[in-house]
Order: sequence, then structure tokens, then C-alpha cells
Amino acid sequence: MKIARTFLKQHMLWVGFVAVIIPLLCILALQYWSLLKLEKTSSVADKVWMKNYLSDVATEVKYFYKGNVEQALNIPAYAITGELLEKGKSPFGACEVKGVKRLFVSAFDRTGEWKTYFYDPSCKTYQCTQIASEARAINVASASFKMMGQEKTVVRMSGFTVDDRDPENRIVMKPILDESSKIAGVAGFIIDVDYLKQEFLPQVINTSLPVKFPDQTQDNVIVRVYDARHNVVYATKPGKGQGEETMTGLPIVTDVYVAIQSRTMTPEQWARWNFTVNLSLSILMTTVLIGGIVLALRTASRELKVSQMKTDFVSNVSHELRTPLSSVRVFGEFLRLGRVSEPEKIREYGQYIETESRRLTQLINNILDFSKIESGRKTYQFERADVGEVIADTLKTLEVQLKQNGFQIIFEAPDSPLPPAVIDADAVAQAFMNLLDNAVKYSASAKEINVRLDQEEGFICLSVTDHGIGIPREEQEKIFDKFYRVSTGLVHDVKGSGLGLALVKHIVEAHHGKVTVTSEPGRGSSFTIHLPAAKITGEDAKSQGTNNVAKSGPPLVLGYKDS
Repeated sequence: MKIARTFLKQHMLWVGFVAVIIPLLCILALQYWSLLKLEKTSSVADKVWMKNYLSDVATEVKYFYKGNVEQALNIPAYAITGELLEKGKSPFGACEVKGVKRLFVSAFDRTGEWKTYFYDPSCKTYQCTQIASEARAINVASASFKMMGQEKTVVRMSGFTVDDRDPENRIVMKPILDESSKIAGVAGFIIDVDYLKQEFLPQVINTSLPVKFPDQTQDNVIVRVYDARHNVVYATKPGKGQGEETMTGLPIVTDVYVAIQSRTMTPEQWARWNFTVNLSLSILMTTVLIGGIVLALRTASRELKVSQMKTDFVSNVSHELRTPLSSVRVFGEFLRLGRVSEPEKIREYGQYIETESRRLTQLINNILDFSKIESGRKTYQFERADVGEVIADTLKTLEVQLKQNGFQIIFEAPDSPLPPAVIDADAVAQAFMNLLDNAVKYSASAKEINVRLDQEEGFICLSVTDHGIGIPREEQEKIFDKFYRVSTGLVHDVKGSGLGLALVKHIVEAHHGKVTVTSEPGRGSSFTIHLPAAKITGEDAKSQGTNNVAKSGPPLVLGYKDS
């Protein structure tokens, strides 16, 4: 159980990521499958929808002519007596009949002859002038009714019939029955095909299209009307269209066709486009969601790490404070009790107390400076100064501490005088002390530290090199983060606050410089501070000439080695 908790704590980001990504991928796979099925069914559904639309248009045509029959051709037998017809009295109702060229009644006159009477469809007036082709078509169409009338055949039909043997004169007829269900005559009309193609069908199409294809989908269809020769007599939109055309013939007027076709995309292409868009949006939203979850998990993981670092920081700082305080207390107690009487020993104990006090001061200054940096209240006092003098003064201050720890510092002065730099001398000294303190802590058994001062491409370079345990390459970018401490065994055993290098980086960047590190595990580390050099003035040149001898020559060795 403890191993599992430790594993979860160390790999919380990956565990959380896996716990989220697996359900999301399952949902995405399910959605992909659903969209794939939807793509297939929507393509079929679009085709069926188009066929249904054509069927609705055909139904409108059927009802149109059926309405004309019911409106105009329901004539009683007493209205077509030979006497009334010969007087020119119209047997039709008062309403105008649209879509017909001519109304007619065929009946037996007083002499028993089968005779046809023509009427104008708009005003129902009798027309004595006959058109030969029309009269011939009516005679052919009504011949069977004439025969049944002559034979006094009882007729049970009550609907209408269509005769299209003459395409130019397509006739709709309905028998007129007397009280004994025998044929007294025939009422009918000749269809005006031009009205159907040019007026009725465009009106029906334009009215029904927005209903069947709402929103913007109607812009993707073209509806055409074809005549008997397959010429386009009407189209909702110009252009050729895409894919195969769905076509149907009309009832009653069977040689007029209505067709529908996709304008820009076929149903298959439209379904594929919808599939691609929906799948892309699903993948995008899933990616964004995963990214947000990963970011949240990383933030939570970082916060946990920072929390652990703060806990380690408190523990390490407590140790760092306790050690010098214990030394100061012990040596102070020896002096207070008078157990040491030799002046040399008193001086030595006093130096120990001073050294540990300086160590405490440095630690507390680091903590205070870090607090100021975090709150944005850290300020610097910049002025022209000699970096070499700052480094020399700092080394002199640390001489006793180095002696106590058995270290020797090999200081390599530049070959030529350094230009001045605009720096905060105390801050640069603090950064240098932190690097030296780091080198002392992690040198292990190697008691030699190299300090080198030089200039390169307009920068004054200060390097601190130890020959200790080194830093792994993957850790080198992280060591300048606050509270961060290298997690490898040898490094982790050394106590520290985790603030020293973070302060060094902040101080150097405040001087518009940079700090770099080169290291190899087992062979030591080298930290280099790069500070911008100031422009040299006349006084700087004289000063450099005066100090040239003092600042050149062989390396200077400070400190002591244990014999």
C-alpha cells in the first residue's frame, strides 16, 4: 500500500493523464463510429428526401387536375339536354377553371346524334368555332362513352379518365350519368400543358422548396422541369449541378418530368463533409480538453513539488541555522566560563564565532533578499566599481572560514586590467559568496576551488570551479529555480536552503548579465557570472595603469589544505 502511494505521489501527472485520456479516447472512438453510421444513413436519407419531394410535386399536380374535375365536370344530366345546349347555355359552374385550353360537353341532341359543344374556360361562354385537331381528339377519346350511351349500358364508374393518345390535345373526361346510371353525355377539358410547365409547376416548386429544404439546404439543390423532348423548360437555379439527377414523371401529363439534383455537393459528398467537420470538431475539443487537463495536472504537480520544496526548505534552513548557532553557543560558553586562558586560543575562538556569525548573516540575508524578490521590493544601488576589488575583498572575508574547512582557493587574475562595471557591489559580493558556499558544500573530498576573473566580448566573467560531485545534465536547467535541489544521492545528502543559486540568477539578471554552468558528474562544476563591462573613461585608464602590476601575475593561492 505504501509503495502504491509513493508511486502515485511521484507519478501523479501520468496517472491522472492516463485516467482522463482513456475515457476520452473511448468517447472519441464511439463518436467516430456513430458519425460513420450517420454518414451512411444521411446519404441514403438525403436521396429518399429528394424522391419524396418529387413525389409531393407530382401529388400537387394530381390534386390540381382532380380539383378541376370536381369543380367543373360534376354536371347533372338535366343540364345537358339538347335544347339547353343548342341555346348556348353553359352547363359549367361560375368559377374560372385554370390550366385548361378548352371545356367541352359531348351529348346526344334531340335527333339522337352525338354532338360536341366547346366553351371558353375563363367565362364559360359557348364557342361555335371548332378546331379540327381538338374535335378529332375528343371524338376519339369519347367514342367508348358514345357507344355505351347508344347501347344504354349501365355504368358504375364515378371518376374521371385521361386520354393522352394525342399529346397536343391531352383530354380529361368524366361521364354524365342519368338517374338510371346510363350515360347521357361526357364533360371534359383539354389540358393546357404550357400553363402546367410555365406557371403551375414553378409556383408549386418555389412554394414547397423552402418547406422541404429549410435554412440554407435549398441553395444546394436544383429543381428542373423537362418537356417531352427532354428540354429544360424551367430550373430553380442555373448550372449543371453535381452527381446523378433524380427524376420522376407527372401523373395525367406523363410526358412532363420534374427532376432534382445537388447543386454543389452530392448527398454522399454532403454526408462526407458533415462527417469530416464533426469529427474534426470532436478531435479539436478533445485535444483542447486533454490540453487543459494536462495543464491543470502539471500545475497541481508543480504546486505539490513546490510545497514539498518549501517543506524541505524549512527543514534545511532549520539545520543551517542550528549548526552555526550551536558553534557560537559552545565557543561563547567556553569563553564565559573562563576555560580558555591562552590569548591565541581566545583569538581562535573569537574567529570561529565571527565566521559562524558571518555564515548566519549570509543565510539570513539570502532569506530576506528572496522575500524582497518575491514581493517585488528588491532594489539595487548601481555605481561604477572594480569587480576585481569586490572579489578580492570577499575572498579576504572568507579566509578564516576556508581555513577552518581546509580549502584552498586558486585565484586566477586577468592577463590585462579589467574595465570597470556598473554594479551593486554588495549584491555581486553576495552572489560570489553563494557560488563559493556552493562549491565548498559540494566539493566532497576535493579541497581545491578555482576562481577566475577575465573579460570576454564586452563582459567581465567571474568563474567559480570545484572538483566535487558535479551535476547531471538534465538537472542543470532546474538548479536556478527557487527551492530546487538536485535529487541524486550525494547532492541530496548536503543540507542547504535551495535559494543560493536562485538569488545568484536574479542578481546577475538585474545587472543585465547572465549566469551559466558546465558540469559533469564526478568531475565537478563550473559556474560563470557574465557582467556587462562599462565604457572606459580617462580616470579608468589611469587607474588601470596604476593597478596593472597588482592585478597580473601568477595565480594567487588562498586558504589552507589539511596536511
